[in-house]
Amino acid sequence: MAAGGYLGVSKSITGRNWIGPAPAVDRQAEAIAQATGLPRPLCQTLARTGLGPADAEAYLTPNLKDLLPDPRGLKDMDRAAARFLKAVHTRERIAIFADYDVDGGSSAALLMRWLRSVGLPSTLYVPDRIDEGYGPNPPAMRALAENHDLIICVDCGTLSFEALDAVPSGTDVVVLDHHLGGETLPRAVAVVNPNRQDENGELAHLCAASVVFLMLVEANRLLRESGQSGPDLMALLDIVALATVADVAPLIGVNRALVRRGLQVMGRRDHAGLVALSNVARLDQAPSAYHLGYVLGPRINAGGRVGQVDLGARLLATDQPDEARALAMKLDGFNTERREIESLVSQAAIAQAEARGLDAPLVWAAGEGWHPGVVGIVASRLKEATNRPAIVIGLDDGEGKGSGRSVTGIDLGASIHRLAEEGLLIKGGGHKMAAGLTVAQDKLDAAMARLGDLLARQGAGDIGPADLKLDGTLMPGAATPELIAQLERAGPFGASAPAPRFAMPDLFLRHTRRVGDKHLKITAAAEIGPTIDAICFGAFDGPLGDELCRLEKSRVHLAGRLDLNSWGGRQTVQLRLEDAAHAANT
Repeated sequence: MAAGGYLGVSKSITGRNWIGPAPAVDRQAEAIAQATGLPRPLCQTLARTGLGPADAEAYLTPNLKDLLPDPRGLKDMDRAAARFLKAVHTRERIAIFADYDVDGGSSAALLMRWLRSVGLPSTLYVPDRIDEGYGPNPPAMRALAENHDLIICVDCGTLSFEALDAVPSGTDVVVLDHHLGGETLPRAVAVVNPNRQDENGELAHLCAASVVFLMLVEANRLLRESGQSGPDLMALLDIVALATVADVAPLIGVNRALVRRGLQVMGRRDHAGLVALSNVARLDQAPSAYHLGYVLGPRINAGGRVGQVDLGARLLATDQPDEARALAMKLDGFNTERREIESLVSQAAIAQAEARGLDAPLVWAAGEGWHPGVVGIVASRLKEATNRPAIVIGLDDGEGKGSGRSVTGIDLGASIHRLAEEGLLIKGGGHKMAAGLTVAQDKLDAAMARLGDLLARQGAGDIGPADLKLDGTLMPGAATPELIAQLERAGPFGASAPAPRFAMPDLFLRHTRRVGDKHLKITAAAEIGPTIDAICFGAFDGPLGDELCRLEKSRVHLAGRLDLNSWGGRQTVQLRLEDAAHAANT
């Protein structure tokens, strides 16, 4: 990369430095292209992952069977699966205590579906976000223990010492989780968690639903050893895929294979809940990771954020079309309500954070009456806008409940956990990129100051504007539906596996058009060759919209991701524009 940035862009219209592929990646891409005959843009995408020519085909056609880890590699898995099957064989009463987000709901639905297929009903319990907060609590656990022999905590429980201690003898507890664990574990028959302190970290990227799936894999293996057959687990992979993407788990290794296979399962439209939700969301094309994260996931989350907390799990668990349609419509309505609440909180949080300063190691805001169900989303908005770890807290009756999001290289969960150990938080936990907390209002300023100090030690205060990483250049004539189909073979794309992003250099900006209040459509072309249309969502929330309108009839560099635009039964390629630069001044 030249000192001035890729294509000479060291400061784009949005203020970012463009970074192109390193020379070693270019050489590797060339080697893959020569050995395989694959398109160069696809080879660039493969090369950035460190793949060589011999590995390309296996990567493009991942085999879940080859990538799925042995469940027994996780500590306590043997005890968890054995206790689970004992409950099944002796027809015990099973309760499932689940977190209220997509991962928790998906985890619960996996267990409920498996148990229903063997004729055993189960009880679902999802704590109220506002009244009970995250994770097991003593009153709920005691109440469940009165009528159940086994309680399975999913996507929660690893740090719930008091709640699990409250369970009387006679009722067992199994924890299937992925949140960061402490030095000790709560009292339970088994705590299966790839993020336990005594795990090696090789499976730390799994979401809770994947941990549950692995437990069911082990349960099915034990059944086969005894001459019995278990339920079809492959048919459940659409739920695992949804949880993996919605929980922003990195799409690497087995996660990538789970999501890829899960999208194929979802495309068959076998599950009533996901079919109903897709219909209410007007999803009329083959599902992709984007749809899981930005179309279906938010609607399932809406019940836990502003509505009825167990709706998402019930939707994913049901096999009754009429019930599924009713639940999907409720969730869609709650999602509309969530967006309205989020908009109000977001405006206030951004104003407060700006007044406090956006260049600190921690960007945070807190407000009286801010709905706990949207603070996580608003924290994500702040994080994206500032490229800093962000915390947003809703205050009520002297107590604050908040959520945080981090940036690459900064472990927010560990710092939150330390604050809880130091007594500055009532409770707190999470993982590297996301965390939750509860704090007394009179300790709020001290807690945030201490958290900022901990994050500064990790280098959070030294992070500049996020660089724009590009996989190479591409001219409009090469952007075809066939190329997009080839690029999709390297997917699915998401966390830790971003979709390939290309620069289209030195294009003539023929036309610009504002769409709605915030968006911009443009048409651009090279000196020789076809035009390309581009869409920039939220362009007028920042400098891109006004500046590109001003630059109409000028030459620009464009940067973004390729997308298919379907209209009137016809598919055309468009650029999902993320940034631009003045071609004449670079």
